[in-house]
Amino acid sequence: MPKRVLTGVIVSDKGEKTVVVNVERKVKHPLYGKIIRRSKKYHAHDEANEYKAGETVRIEEIAPMSKLKTWKVLDRVNTHVAPERVDVDA
Repeated sequence: MPKRVLTGVIVSDKGEKTVVVNVERKVKHPLYGKIIRRSKKYHAHDEANEYKAGETVRIEEIAPMSKLKTWKVLDRVNTHVAPERVDVDA
C-alpha cells in the first residue's frame, strides 16, 4: 500500500523536531451542494528543524514515532516564487 502524501501550511514550529501542518480539503455538502472547506492538523517530524511557520510543505505518512507523530516533512512547495524576468513586447 503506497504512503499518503499531503500538502499543507505549517502553523506551528514550536516543538523540537516537530511541526504542526494544517491540511485543507474541500467537500461538497450532500444536500445543498455548497463547497465547504474542512481542515485537519497533523504533527510531522522535522529532523533538522529547518521548516518555519507559514511555509507550504508536503508531508508523508510513516510508522508512528510517538503518540501524535505519524508523518514526516518531505520538502517545501514553492508557491510564492516570482518569475525572475518577464519580457513584454508591446
